[in-house]
Formats: sequence, C-alpha cells, structure tokens
Amino acid sequence: MVHKRKPRLCFVSSSGGHWEQLQKLLPLAEKYEGFFVTEKTQFETPRAKYFMKQTDLKDKFMVPKMIVNSARALVIWIKERPDFIITTGTMVAYPFYLLAVLFHKKFIFIETFGRANMPTEAGKKMEKHSDLFIVQWESQKKFYTKAIYGGCLY
Repeated sequence: MVHKRKPRLCFVSSSGGHWEQLQKLLPLAEKYEGFFVTEKTQFETPRAKYFMKQTDLKDKFMVPKMIVNSARALVIWIKERPDFIITTGTMVAYPFYLLAVLFHKKFIFIETFGRANMPTEAGKKMEKHSDLFIVQWESQKKFYTKAIYGGCLY
C-alpha cells in the first residue's frame, strides 16, 4: 500500500507589505500542509512558524545575517521537507530559493504589488530558476521573460 502525503508548502517573505500579500494565500496553506516563514520584527506575526533575521541589500550586516538565515533555512528545510516554496520576496526568501534549486523542488515567485513600474532585485535574481513567476500588474510583464499576469492578491 502506497501512502502519499499532501504536498508541503513553504510560504516565505519579508515583513511588511510582502508578508501582508503572502497572508492572502492562507486558504492554500490550510488546504495543503503549509507553514509560514518571515523575519523577526517588533510586530506580531501569529501565522509564522519560523523567523529569520531581518535584512536588506543596504544593510551593512547583510552578509553575516544571510549566513545565519541560510543556516536557519537549512534546518527548516530538513525538518519540514517542503515540496513547494512560495514567496512574495525579498532577501529572506533567497536561501529557500537556493535550496529549492539544489533539491529540485518547485519555486513560485509572486512579484510584489508595490512595484507596478519597475522590477525588484529579488525578482531579477530569482526569476531564472522559478517554476512559476507571477506578476500582479500587467505592466510588470515587460521586465521579466517568464512572467505571467495573475492579478493582485488583495
């Protein structure tokens, strides 16, 4: 007898607007076996199961924080064994993106709603190996070769 488990979905994003957008996918997380990862901030994030160090490209401590986040991502990966990584960005998702590429898991990137007229650094970096790259504005399609318009999450 073969026992198939439900797909494990890892939802990961930075805090703020990216996190708010990702929360709109809660029904998907409830339908399958989903868990949420975000940055540790002063704000309460009750749905998050795991927390990463908050960082961005302009942070002078970005490299050491990304090393810590990469180690945390690997521990989460081993514990949860996700089949899909779904993200709205930004740098906190990058270690999960690399693990998805390394372990041949599906990676879905949803470009942020806040960037209708320009690409994001995260989007430019993670588009290459994304299995599905969704934009929330038709105008964003011109910045990415793999983008499909999916409408807004709000």
